[in-house]
Amino acid sequence: MKHKITFTAFVLLLTTLAFGQIQPFGHLTIFSEDGDKFFLVLNGERINDVAQTNIRVEELVQPYYNAKIIFEENTRNEISKNYLQVTDVDGVFMDVTYKIKRDKNNNKKMKLNFFSMIPVVQGFIPPSNMYVRQWGQPAPPIVIQQNTSVGVIQQTTTTTTTNNGINAGVSVGGVGVNISINDPVFSGSTTVTETTTIGTSNGGPAHYPQDSNPTCANKRPMNQADFNSALATIKKQGFDDTRLKTAKQIAQSNCLNTNQIIAICQIFGFEDSKLDFAKFAYDACVEPRNYFKVNDVFSFSTSVDELTDYISRR
Repeated sequence: MKHKITFTAFVLLLTTLAFGQIQPFGHLTIFSEDGDKFFLVLNGERINDVAQTNIRVEELVQPYYNAKIIFEENTRNEISKNYLQVTDVDGVFMDVTYKIKRDKNNNKKMKLNFFSMIPVVQGFIPPSNMYVRQWGQPAPPIVIQQNTSVGVIQQTTTTTTTNNGINAGVSVGGVGVNISINDPVFSGSTTVTETTTIGTSNGGPAHYPQDSNPTCANKRPMNQADFNSALATIKKQGFDDTRLKTAKQIAQSNCLNTNQIIAICQIFGFEDSKLDFAKFAYDACVEPRNYFKVNDVFSFSTSVDELTDYISRR
């Protein structure tokens, strides 16, 4: 009985230690004291496609990063910073903030200074003017599926998150002990699938929900008051993926002109989100002959080429 109680206490101790190390990452915030908009590049990866004044990158897993800051105003000099630190002196990951400021003697010269460091906390709520991105999160894969029984072709986006529970290894009296805890509370996977009907196998019209518009060519666009309300709703969403889902919901149930589609695209922080919505909104456009105007929202020519190819295949 005594050995059983001791072993149970040992397992609980391992569980406590494992939970204490569940979050091996830090967060980085960089803001401009004078409101200069900038692009952030970490280890060669461009964080934002639209210039921002306040950028937060979450779940950084390395203690140091090489950073480059490129300003929207090209008269400002770029900032390059090697070994930008997101840990404290003991190597513990922290929530670190750096501040950009102009040189007092030279407005073209910009400086990046340490501002603050606090322990990582759960449930951070970013302010409305902060651009937030999670490090290392790729866009979900897109799979084209054909349902031959009804002749409907669907575009499905699937995202799967897996948690493998707790695995701890220790040495007791010179004997190695490895304990894995696969409790349903701590392990498992979550899959979110979003399906959009884009056509039929025989070339005929797709079966859309009753309130959606499979094609809006030459119809009346959404009135300005309703559109302004819809735009405000999209902007309230905290992340690009939720903004994209909300925007698609609006485009699926309403007709839009090119200016309205451009306005929605400009809300997104990522180039992939802009391109995804631009493709999705093509059927909602009342003036498809003028869809070339949407090309101006993209920062990269490859996005323009991909949208053009998509439309030509239609």
